[in-house]
Amino acid sequence: MALVSLKKTYPDYRNTFSDNSLSHLDDYSVYVDADNKVGSVEDGLFDDTSGQFRYLIVDTGPWIFGKKVLLPIGRAEFDNSKERVYVSGLTKKQVEDLPEYNGTADVDYDYEENVRGVYREPTASQSAPVSGTAAYATSGDYSRDDYTYDRDPGLYQMRDTADRTQPIRLYEERLIADKTRSKTGDVVVGKRVKTETANVSVPVNKERVVVERTTPTGKTAATDVNHAFEDGEVARVEVYEEKANVRKEAFVREEVSVRKETEEEMVNEQATIRREELDIDGANDVVTNR
Repeated sequence: MALVSLKKTYPDYRNTFSDNSLSHLDDYSVYVDADNKVGSVEDGLFDDTSGQFRYLIVDTGPWIFGKKVLLPIGRAEFDNSKERVYVSGLTKKQVEDLPEYNGTADVDYDYEENVRGVYREPTASQSAPVSGTAAYATSGDYSRDDYTYDRDPGLYQMRDTADRTQPIRLYEERLIADKTRSKTGDVVVGKRVKTETANVSVPVNKERVVVERTTPTGKTAATDVNHAFEDGEVARVEVYEEKANVRKEAFVREEVSVRKETEEEMVNEQATIRREELDIDGANDVVTNR
């Protein structure tokens, strides 16, 4: 008789045991209570002679720094609906006291005795290993030559999992509101040049020469006779005028800022949803509806 690994014995175990929980044994997590996860199932060991399952190989993960230990199958309570294994009364100290599992080569009678010795230790919440079974055997009741797993039904007898049956799930549809962002268009802001005729008025000055002639009234004779009766220029007057000089300069006429604003509005949608109700057909005295 020897203990062998499920995975090594059946490399294609997922297909070999397709209709059995063994097909996904390593998907189970190990809990010591409803919410306290302490590790995960890595493999299993079974008796190569009888084919009976004896241990689960549990990787304790961060709970005990990744230590792998053996869990007797009788201490495991399976919840197939949640893929969980519950171990009532298991303490961290017990796991620390367990010999570390490094392979089937180390699993002999002495190794198993160390494992059994740890799980046989009573705890405050565990007066008996399994309700309705015999108490744990003690090492004084047997020897290396006559020990059988039947002596420890609390460690190796499979637990009845009837109290953790697959629940009936009632479904209902719910409206889930979500949003998607989509492009609705483009707004292009540009400039164009528009020409128009503009008028501007500028006052300009022009000079002109006024020549006034008068008739002297006196009879006085001319005294400056040296220039009398001479031909030629007698006066020069410079005449100026202003001309309009119109030029163009660019000025800021208006400033335009471009930005986006988000307006929120409530959109209401309606849809028909379905819900399942439970129908119980039976006498009132045999059905308890909680």
